[in-house]
Amino acid sequence: MARPDKAAAVAELTDRFRESNAAVLTEYRGLTVAQLKTLRKALSGNATYAVVKNTLTAIAAKDAGLTGLDDALAGPSAIAFVTGDPVEAAKGLRDFAKANPALVIKGGVLEGRALTAAEVTKLADLESREVLLAKAAGAMKAKLYQAAYVFTANTAQAARVIDALRQKQESEGAAA
Repeated sequence: MARPDKAAAVAELTDRFRESNAAVLTEYRGLTVAQLKTLRKALSGNATYAVVKNTLTAIAAKDAGLTGLDDALAGPSAIAFVTGDPVEAAKGLRDFAKANPALVIKGGVLEGRALTAAEVTKLADLESREVLLAKAAGAMKAKLYQAAYVFTANTAQAARVIDALRQKQESEGAAA
């Protein structure tokens, strides 16, 4: 390959690293073309999956300001560049790797921080962004309800005491 082609490939990889929220490095040795096509289709909403050259990827990662990927760039490598929800992409890769043991997750990058394979698996075990936001909203709603109850409790208690005194005076007035 000529030098300008390599420079263009590095520039493209650098742009992909900069534009993506996360990237997951995998080893695809032993997967068929049909399996790779299935994986790409499974990731299509959140990520793009591309086979890369290790040397060019290391240069592109350094140009993008990412460190810690050198150890994962050994053997045949492919990268899932995540533009959507990183949790969903990690789940898709994890589920595909369970069904196809030939796919090995080697590591990744999330918001500029290098991840190990175990950390990518932990990321996949998280609930989706929507579920986490719903849980946070529910917790905030419960706290607001508790606060409203505390603020109205004294007023309601005072109203009950006044009503009880009124009823007591009425019963004493009727008895006299």
